Amino acid sequence: MYNTVGWVNTFLPLIIPKFFATEGFFIFLLVQFMRAMSNELLEAPRIDGCNTFQIYTLFIIPLSIPALVTVAIFTFIWTWNDFFSQMIYLSDPAKFTVSLSLRMFVDATGQSSWGSLFAMSCLSLVPLFVIFVVFQRYLIEGITSGSLKG
Repeated sequence: MYNTVGWVNTFLPLIIPKFFATEGFFIFLLVQFMRAMSNELLEAPRIDGCNTFQIYTLFIIPLSIPALVTVAIFTFIWTWNDFFSQMIYLSDPAKFTVSLSLRMFVDATGQSSWGSLFAMSCLSLVPLFVIFVVFQRYLIEGITSGSLKG
């Protein structure tokens, strides 16, 4: 399907499906987060005259920001660490992602440049670490808010 559209050897097959919630875990996480919201909190705007779309945009989405950030962080991490789909859709070495580039350090005979491999592995963790540190507050809040009943 991606070949007929002309997306093979581009980053589009790696990015576009993530916007359509292709991971079932994230749908489950968001549903559980929204189920934990109290009905009284959502009935109050309806009494004040808000329609369903206004309740969704003005109340549910802002309250769901920790869960949405958690989903975005997990999606980034899972896509960053993915090897199989990147191996299928990318064939140009100039477009290889970090995981495919790390695989290029090991040749068919089993010989590799271990120093370069470990240095690049440590360097590949820097973006993940920065994303985690920047969004740590939302990530912890998004994970724990759905687990407590109160």
